[in-house]
Amino acid sequence: MRRILSRWSIYELIWLGLFCGTAIGITVISKDTLFGFTVFLTGVLCVLLAAKGSLMTYVFGMYNTFGYAYLAYGNGLYGEVMLNLLFFVPMNVIGFVMWKNHREEGKVVMKQMSGKSLLGVAAISAFGSLALGFALSFIPSQNSPYIDALTTVLSVMATFLMVRRYKEQWLLYIVLNLFTVVLWVIRLLDGSPDGALMIVMWSAYLINALYGYYTWNKGAKEAVAS
Repeated sequence: MRRILSRWSIYELIWLGLFCGTAIGITVISKDTLFGFTVFLTGVLCVLLAAKGSLMTYVFGMYNTFGYAYLAYGNGLYGEVMLNLLFFVPMNVIGFVMWKNHREEGKVVMKQMSGKSLLGVAAISAFGSLALGFALSFIPSQNSPYIDALTTVLSVMATFLMVRRYKEQWLLYIVLNLFTVVLWVIRLLDGSPDGALMIVMWSAYLINALYGYYTWNKGAKEAVAS
């Protein structure tokens, strides 16, 4: 852990400390579980390391994947459960291998998509969200089927772009994180004990997605220049 933190900027350390401190406060006030806090912490580390292009993102990501799936199951978000267990678990392994084979000076080599390819991603995401939302609406205990479907599909598409090292993954993550915050606000209003902590976690992801796009946009331009 010390070796990882030594490579972080002052901004990144302040950012990490701020959200972890907020998470601790919410955990104490709402009497949330230690397990919920560990899911939050590994999630923050995972996305921040992804923004930095660090291979360690997949190590923390694996724990977060199982932990978040458990919390989502308890809140009736079955699209999120399926996404994490059936997709993110194998993709964590695949991503680790692919990033390991495409690094320079300890960071992954970043790429940029064409405008036509990005439009294709948007069209597939829209169609997939509508189709999955319709299917989830038939599950009696499913909550917010279309928002759940949208976040699920965007997560899949963004993960594929992430594994392929495209900077446009962060554009999808920005939209994804916005809607996931809305999803957990709805669950909090319905009485979910994990809602407040998840709202903070996904808000942290949103801020990190903006930072990630800035970092990867710069990295992709440097890769082309070199």
